[in-house]
Amino acid sequence: MFDHIDPRSPVPIYAQIAERVRVAVGAGELAKGDSLPSVRALATRLRVNPATVVQAYRDLEREGLVELRQGAGTFIADIPADTRSRERTAAARRVVREMLAEAARLGIGRDDIQRALTTELEDVRK
Repeated sequence: MFDHIDPRSPVPIYAQIAERVRVAVGAGELAKGDSLPSVRALATRLRVNPATVVQAYRDLEREGLVELRQGAGTFIADIPADTRSRERTAAARRVVREMLAEAARLGIGRDDIQRALTTELEDVRK
């Protein structure tokens, strides 16, 4: 789940960690009661300061997506289906915004993007 954390990204690492959890929750990859890696284990794996992971987990706790249990770990909270749906929709919009920003940086126009997206969606259906 945390394989796509990019230390060179302009997005802070704690925000990338939190985003990966949001996406996994929205997609149903993580369900109520599932545990997240310990702060120390994830910090070691990502080679970041443990405070970075703590910040991500606290942000997720404030949003109601996880529960921090002292001495036990961090667990996915009981999240209503409509919240999962909103997270999935928000994640999709973020992906589209990132794609459009990259396309604009490369000088790719709207028509080219629409054609490419249509083609890719058709290929996925096959």
